[in-house]
Amino acid sequence: MKSKKTWGNVSSPIIGARALAADDMNREEIIERTAAFIRQEFSGEASGHDWHHIRRVWQTARAICEIEKADSFIVQLGALLHDLDDWKFNDSGDETPLRARAWLDSCSVDPVTAQAVCRIIQRVSYKGAGVEDTMDSLEGFIVQDADRLDAIGAIGIARAFAYGGYRNRPLYDPDLPPRIHASFEEYKNSKSATINHFYEKLLLLKDRMNTQTAKRIAEERHNVMLNFLDQFMQEWGSNK
Repeated sequence: MKSKKTWGNVSSPIIGARALAADDMNREEIIERTAAFIRQEFSGEASGHDWHHIRRVWQTARAICEIEKADSFIVQLGALLHDLDDWKFNDSGDETPLRARAWLDSCSVDPVTAQAVCRIIQRVSYKGAGVEDTMDSLEGFIVQDADRLDAIGAIGIARAFAYGGYRNRPLYDPDLPPRIHASFEEYKNSKSATINHFYEKLLLLKDRMNTQTAKRIAEERHNVMLNFLDQFMQEWGSNK
């Protein structure tokens, strides 16, 4: 909740309302500028982490935020910027939010908000079945849930194979079973087949959702993946 604006020792609800309205307009402008920036940066990206993925995460995060009553500005910035410093696409192999912080600074986002957004970016990714999540804010939980919801269900299946193709991974290799990665390094360096990714990550996400809203959505999407895997294995087995 925004605090009441005061000037000197006199509280002015009329002037304060105008100031708050201007602040909201400025925040809306920052969100619009950020969305335009991210759309340009991720247009045509072919690994399943394109603008359309980010837009879906953004819209899902907004919807969850309305129910969970979190800070919408932080949630929206976190959702829009969550892949900008993704370890999968930068040379350093970590998620130090250098590009995101530079963008936030260029938009004159206040330091407290910028730090909250950067903490979300650093903690949002899944880092292995044996690695504990470290997200520590309601806003972060919402962004993480929105991102994970987009990794499961029908769209999640499509994205898994898009990423597998991007990384030159086989569809399935029955001689290479799934692994439960005990560390981020082990997970990051895995070159496992795409079908294994369902058992190493995607089927585990339903039980790692944070908010009740996301848990409800995840149930149906989880079942879509189970049905797909049943059908895949039937077809694979019929061709032996």
